[in-house]
Amino acid sequence: MQGDLTVRGAREHNLKDIDVSFPRDKFVVITGVSGSGKSTLAFDTIYAEGQRRYVESLSAYARQFLGLMEKPDVDSITGLSPAISIDQKTTSHNPRSTVGTVTEIHDYLRLLYARVGTPYCPICGRKIEKQSPSEITNRLLSEFADKRAILLAPMVRGRKGEYRKLFADLRREGFSRVRVDGTLYELEEAEKLKLEKFEKHDVDVVIDRLTLRESDRGRIAESVELGLRRGEGLLRVLMPDGSPDGEAHEELYSEKFACPEHGSVLEELEPRSFSFNNPYGACGDCAGIGYKQEFSPDRVIDEKLSIAEGAILPWTKKGTDAGIYYWDKLKALAEHLDFDLKTPWKDLPAKAQKAVLHGPGEPFQVIYRRGGKETMRFMTEFEGVIPNLERRYADTESEFMREKMEELMELQPCPTCGGTRYKPEILAVRVGGLNISQASGMSVLEADQFFHELQDATLNHAAIEPFLKGHTGGSAKAHGPLHYEYKLNDFGTAVAAPILKAIRTRLRFLVDVGLDYLSLDRTANTLSGGEAQRIRLATQVGSGLTGVLYVLDEPSIGLHPKDNGRLIGTLKNLRDLGNTLLVVEHDEDTMLEADYLIDMGPGAGVHGGEVVTHGTPQEVKQAKNSLTGKYLRGELKIEIPAERRRGNGKTLDVYGARQNNLQNVDASIPLGTMTVVTGPSGSGKSTLIHDILHATLARELNGAKTTPGLYDRIEGMEHLDKVIEIDQSPIGRTPRSNPATYTGVFTEIRDLFTKTPESRRRGYLAGRFSFNVKGGRCEHCKGDGVMKIEMNFLPDIYVPCEVCKGARYNRETLEVKYNGKTIADVLDMTVEDASTFFEAIPPIGRKMQLLLEVGLGYMRIGQPSTTLSGGEAQRIKLATELSKRATGKTIYILDEPTTGLHFEDVRKLMDVLQKLADGGNTLVIIEHNLDVMKCADHIIDLGPEGGVRGGTIVATGTPEELAAHPTSYTGEYLRKVPGIEASDTPKAAKAAKAPAKKTASKKKKEVVGV
Repeated sequence: MQGDLTVRGAREHNLKDIDVSFPRDKFVVITGVSGSGKSTLAFDTIYAEGQRRYVESLSAYARQFLGLMEKPDVDSITGLSPAISIDQKTTSHNPRSTVGTVTEIHDYLRLLYARVGTPYCPICGRKIEKQSPSEITNRLLSEFADKRAILLAPMVRGRKGEYRKLFADLRREGFSRVRVDGTLYELEEAEKLKLEKFEKHDVDVVIDRLTLRESDRGRIAESVELGLRRGEGLLRVLMPDGSPDGEAHEELYSEKFACPEHGSVLEELEPRSFSFNNPYGACGDCAGIGYKQEFSPDRVIDEKLSIAEGAILPWTKKGTDAGIYYWDKLKALAEHLDFDLKTPWKDLPAKAQKAVLHGPGEPFQVIYRRGGKETMRFMTEFEGVIPNLERRYADTESEFMREKMEELMELQPCPTCGGTRYKPEILAVRVGGLNISQASGMSVLEADQFFHELQDATLNHAAIEPFLKGHTGGSAKAHGPLHYEYKLNDFGTAVAAPILKAIRTRLRFLVDVGLDYLSLDRTANTLSGGEAQRIRLATQVGSGLTGVLYVLDEPSIGLHPKDNGRLIGTLKNLRDLGNTLLVVEHDEDTMLEADYLIDMGPGAGVHGGEVVTHGTPQEVKQAKNSLTGKYLRGELKIEIPAERRRGNGKTLDVYGARQNNLQNVDASIPLGTMTVVTGPSGSGKSTLIHDILHATLARELNGAKTTPGLYDRIEGMEHLDKVIEIDQSPIGRTPRSNPATYTGVFTEIRDLFTKTPESRRRGYLAGRFSFNVKGGRCEHCKGDGVMKIEMNFLPDIYVPCEVCKGARYNRETLEVKYNGKTIADVLDMTVEDASTFFEAIPPIGRKMQLLLEVGLGYMRIGQPSTTLSGGEAQRIKLATELSKRATGKTIYILDEPTTGLHFEDVRKLMDVLQKLADGGNTLVIIEHNLDVMKCADHIIDLGPEGGVRGGTIVATGTPEELAAHPTSYTGEYLRKVPGIEASDTPKAAKAAKAPAKKTASKKKKEVVGV
């Protein structure tokens, strides 16, 4: 049909020579079971070909700078537009990348602060006014009378170049000296300098050299005026003999900004000054990162032990030479401060703990006695454990020692900037009463309201008071926050109008895709895949492009059902601009709202790769051969358990959780049940479960080096033996890692091959059948099976190894067979085939059966881990845990295990999870999927919204009890689930009640990882 996008003969990966058409400029959803070929069709075929065609239209010179894509295995694609992929694998791992920088909001903030920001003195908080030449002259004569001074005008500040022409021009103008990168030169010498062209330099021209006397006021005033004129408002004054206190000194004066009381000077405000990625604005101590790697007392000290028992973990115990040295020092310190080295660390006085960790601060006297009589008296010092480690870390040249010591370190906010990333003088510039760090610290929703009021001149003190925290300067104490101007003048309003409009437009797009809870300074590497994808989606909506093919990968991931409507509205807006949306998705609401639906299947892997049906959602819903259609019309469904588990009567209780946005939350998890933690995005689920619960359990039960967030205490850990987190991180980061190696089944397969008669005859050991070591692997490709061919401006090509033909092993190894199959044949088997092949070998067959049960029967057991999706990696981990002997005292923590799963895959997953819970184990699942919620024994619903409007527990109880809760968003959607009947019982009415405080009489103490 004319106007359609048509694919003919697609054979990429498992696609079976398929033909499919769908309308352009429409909202099209591709769905199907996991592994059916959805992503292959959308990304590896359609997007890849669209990207390839666009790049091939560029010149050969331009193409060498672009990562070209290999031509997909397809006969033809017609009606194809330039394609943009918005997937979940593009999150930046750079700590300098934030929500603000990714969305370009930070760039507009920098421009706003540079153009309309009001500077204040970072010392006293007074507003900084301009300095006239006469005021500068008066200041020099009053403060530095009779001192020799060199007046310099800045000509170049932090810019690249050689500057030979500048030196020649200055000499022709009559100047005789310059200072280059801090060194004074005659201009004739400077012209001969060979400055590095691509390095940044500072060049100041010497205006005058004189002694600051009142009798020379006229000459000084003329030199100041000339210096300000040549330095474009800036003047540097160098005192060779030092300042009044005798220290070598240099003053910077500005015609524009300077504090009349303290003389604090701000250089010309430019957008680069407000960038934490630029040395002109970034904190000099942490270089704009905001954090520093520091030794953590929690990791250095085992507080359960005494110093005599080895509480100071990095120091050797008594017995070795080093141990004797430290032991003698500690004994002397203990005698000096009167504490016992045999007292458990947690019971030592705070003063003693501080002295051991950081040193007493000054030398102290040691007295040695024998037989009650004094034999020796001398002064000694003790540097402290932390300073000792810092010194040794800085001095060591051993990479091994560095790595061992880094295990005792963790990221701490920079002590200089307090984590704000900026210099103090940059933090002293304010717009609307806030500095740029405070403005970036607001959530998207708060920022939208703030800039709206700033633009409309309705901003008042009450609106900004909550944000006037940290680095407010002396003025906050001396004059109060009202000292800051929070309204723009007429000039500022005119200049700021277009900037504020651009900022608010981008903020609104973030609100529309359900990300209003994110703060602008949140680092990009802490975002989930779904959040990162929706940020890029919001950016694309803001670009206003038309005629583009957008390919998206499950944009609904991480969204509560209540936020889905806004996301779907954003997708439709993008379509209405004149674009084609091709979305890989399993969310029922998204499918039903689409214009066109393509159902892939019928199975996964070799059983998939076909188009089962396609058409409007209603047409697919009625298709008899469609698995998706059967679920959409209710013919198939995930059954609700006949009975909810009540648990084993024990609970795991978290008290006083207050990390990030959690508002002193108390939560109770019944052990021996499947508990689902849900709530809107940003409500605090991950903070409660990952940052506090998992981090504490991992440290206490598994001995991990984790640092939990803030909480009071956790009770009930004695009922558990270990914690296992099953997340979606890769099972390996190289092609050599695969499901067989991760599950451990490859070891058993190799052992099996060593027992064959041919192996025994040849004397082959297990290493012979490993492609990671020399011996049995193909040495031509080093066991990779493919060769990488670099093609300069064409894309790199991976071709099968010409020696082993992709088998990875050499000919001799492949001569060994088990039941007619070589080791390469086995690795190429699907899980389904391997399950049958190894049925008689219980250790292998059982693991294959577990992989089958989690829905991975289509996957090849030797498939490189780099090609696995997050959902597949998570299910491999789940199957691996199921293969271990259950103790019934294990707690499993899962984060959105339904990511990438079709209804049928979710059904299989729930069967596996129910088996885990039936074994007496405890499952804690962070999830938004209603099919998982309705199968839970217990639900903890956080909210009511995200960010600052969240962080509380709205309701707890069974799905039926939540459905009866009047204010729970989760309950609202559970009421619509067939089979869930709201249970209006007394228990439901008390659903939001906190767990009883068993030790409420005890005084709480704030702890970071108690």
